[in-house]
Amino acid sequence: MENQTTVPYFLLLEFSKNRHLQILHFFFFFVLYLATVTTNLLIIFAIVFDHRLHSPMYFFLMNLAMQDLGIVSIIVPKSMINSLMDTRNISYFGCVTQYFLFLSFEASDLSLLTVMAYDRYVAICHPLHYEMVMNWKYCTEIIILVWVTGLLYGMLHTTGTFSIIFCSNVINQFFCEIPHLLKLSCSGINLLEVGILVASIIAGIGCFTFILVSYAVIFKTALRIPSEKGRQKALSTCIPHLTVVSMLLLSGCITYLRPSSNTPSYLDFGLTVLYSLLPPLLNPIIYSMRNKNMKSVLSQLWRF
Repeated sequence: MENQTTVPYFLLLEFSKNRHLQILHFFFFFVLYLATVTTNLLIIFAIVFDHRLHSPMYFFLMNLAMQDLGIVSIIVPKSMINSLMDTRNISYFGCVTQYFLFLSFEASDLSLLTVMAYDRYVAICHPLHYEMVMNWKYCTEIIILVWVTGLLYGMLHTTGTFSIIFCSNVINQFFCEIPHLLKLSCSGINLLEVGILVASIIAGIGCFTFILVSYAVIFKTALRIPSEKGRQKALSTCIPHLTVVSMLLLSGCITYLRPSSNTPSYLDFGLTVLYSLLPPLLNPIIYSMRNKNMKSVLSQLWRF
């Protein structure tokens, strides 16, 4: 392919040339997608329709579920369709859109997890000021900022990536992912993309540092609570969030810090599924398992 800034289309990773394995891939992703959509929609409906869950913590959780729905809906259906139709194609515009929306949702996800850590910090370390600090106006402004930040980040990253010259249109992954797209560059990464990558790393480290410091203070405060029941109640609202953050951090580090292969690899495929598809599936399960109110509302919703 001649060097050009715009290719007519990209070729995504072909799971297998065997038709039976392609159908198996389709059903695997279909079950994974259906389970993720169902669990996240249950969380959203439960929070919207039950007044017991009308609090900042659940408001943030509802937005997290919406972001997780967005992540899987951007990347999974296209891979399913390709397997079913025995094709690898994704249009240039489709790849740009997928790249932009995936990055926007992922950035919003990390920003929201940071906000949720702050919410737990205020609730446990400053309970008397919680309603005043985390009022609905403030929470709404935070959520708007989270979504806008994600969209701006996605826009900047997409502009930087798709301004490079592509020497190939073969992406060794099942969706348009950052490392594999950057490997298609003929002349290396441009200064704009380098700046965005450096800013992304700094912002990511800053978010995780804030979360870790918040939880260090939270655990220190919780251990000072005189009653054992009070300590358990305080920690029970933090463990799901800390589990979700740890899962995102570990899977992301394993995927992005590991040198990726120049050839299609089932290991790369598995690690990408681990960090991009499992968190959206497991997040609502983790939160509902540790929360009595959520379990009660979900059981009523399920019976209905």
